[in-house]
Amino acid sequence: MFPEDIQALAEAVIGAATARGLTVATAESCTGGLVAAALTAVPGSSAVVDRGFVTYSNAAKTQMLGVPAELIDQNGAVSEPVARAMAAGARDRAGVDLAVSITGIAGPGGGSADKPVGLVHFGCASPQGVAHAVHRFGDLGRDAVRLASVRVALKLLLDAAGAA
Repeated sequence: MFPEDIQALAEAVIGAATARGLTVATAESCTGGLVAAALTAVPGSSAVVDRGFVTYSNAAKTQMLGVPAELIDQNGAVSEPVARAMAAGARDRAGVDLAVSITGIAGPGGGSADKPVGLVHFGCASPQGVAHAVHRFGDLGRDAVRLASVRVALKLLLDAAGAA
């Protein structure tokens, strides 16, 4: 179902989390649940994956993850503060060890000079705190931006599982 590299990353995340007894949740906007889908495609993932939040709208980010509406109003949904708040909210609300978040502009429209198509912010919440990453993939096409985002999110989870 997924490209081989994504499948391998998902398997590595599940393996590392299983070995350490860690649980995981996802909070996804522009990827629409693809990270959770990649993880749950791995046999044995039920020991690790608790849930996935698909929070495409700003209201969903606030209602499901507890992201303050004011934070979204001040920074925009596609921003470092919102990505961090999404990851922290997913970890807190799911009661898991690790949570990853993705919020970005996959295109083809919706971009601006400040926030172009292909801009994606990531958060990864763990017992050590909330890490952030940002990537400017460019206008590669909607599918390519989304798959590139899945790769980054899985790598963040893998790094966090190894550090936990």
